[in-house]
Amino acid sequence: MNIQSEIKTAVDPIKLDKLAEVAVKVGLQLKHDQDLVITAPLAALPLVRLVTKHAYLAGAGLVTTFYADEESTLARYAHASDSSFDRASGWLYEGMAKAYANGAARLAIAGDNPMLLASQDPAKVARANKANSMAYKPALEKISNFDINWNIISYPNPSWAKVVFPDLPEDEAVFRLAEAIFAASRVDLADPVAAWAQHNANLAKRSSWLNGERFSALQFTGPGTDLTVGLADGHEWHGGASTAKNGITCNPNIPTEEVFTTPHALKVEGHVSSTKPLSHQGTLIDNIQVRFESGRIVEAKASRGEEVLNRVLDTDEGARRLGEVALVPHSSPISASGILFYNTLFDENASCHIALGQCYSKCFLDGASLSQDQIKAQGGNSSLIHIDWMIGSDKVDIDGIRPDGSKAPVMRQGEWA
Repeated sequence: MNIQSEIKTAVDPIKLDKLAEVAVKVGLQLKHDQDLVITAPLAALPLVRLVTKHAYLAGAGLVTTFYADEESTLARYAHASDSSFDRASGWLYEGMAKAYANGAARLAIAGDNPMLLASQDPAKVARANKANSMAYKPALEKISNFDINWNIISYPNPSWAKVVFPDLPEDEAVFRLAEAIFAASRVDLADPVAAWAQHNANLAKRSSWLNGERFSALQFTGPGTDLTVGLADGHEWHGGASTAKNGITCNPNIPTEEVFTTPHALKVEGHVSSTKPLSHQGTLIDNIQVRFESGRIVEAKASRGEEVLNRVLDTDEGARRLGEVALVPHSSPISASGILFYNTLFDENASCHIALGQCYSKCFLDGASLSQDQIKAQGGNSSLIHIDWMIGSDKVDIDGIRPDGSKAPVMRQGEWA
């Protein structure tokens, strides 16, 4: 039996169609005559076709898809000249940025083999990533600044499934991963669109409470962690559905269990330990331990992948500072599944987390009207990267610190207080 026929038996076609529908109706809320740009692994072709169908049913103007192929990626590392690793397709990203400037929506389908580059030269991987990040910046800014409606969903690529479930036959691994994706994305329910409306309302309640408290900082305490994260001046909490600058309300991440905001890039102090491994560009970085002074990471260790971690931190000045802090209860469905997905979209929704690098401009009061200089003045960070890693567990407590120094419990043993 070939791979394509295995996938057809392993992935429930009804749930896959529901995922495509949710991506268009909930994730993007695509508008009539709006163009859509999709990026996806080649293995995700069945999902791309369904998304394209639902996009056109919703009145899309033009749907354009760019595919990535794992074998072609590996061919570069095997045969390309050394200078190749300092190059990226800037022309492509400039075109994407132009499409977004002209009103196109963005959908990314995740599903790449998270360990694809594990055996490649880390220096070449780092160079290629940096070149790509620099070239991608014009398009990424349209996304991170929420100029447009955008969404990320996932497809159970067999190579990813075998990383998550290494002891299972491929078809069974794909089935297990597919079912986990469907459950986390709420498409295993009778009415996923209604379920997302209720979930978004619950996340909005959490965000509203935090916004009402106006904490100046959060304090994380637990095993290997005593971290105070100052919050940016005029920060605003968000969770679930968000309204982009084009006026369209979208769910950027499917799944999502977080409420998040912008830390102050200069006001993070103390030390913190990761509670789950970080899968980054084919390397598993485990047991991360970092120390902050005046917002900057001055010491970083990891029991595994430390060299890659330090290369990430050296990407640019902003890579050693925080761009996001997010709160997720330990009892979230993704945490309760007990699965390590080796995929940040899922793993970040199993635990409270922080992100190195670029902040989101929308996480400020009146963020849509702020210039980059104003965002920086209020404590927002700027970087070529945005990498989330997990610091929450059922052993971590979080307190909100008010401007007068008084404290209020936010989470106890990983649950909302």
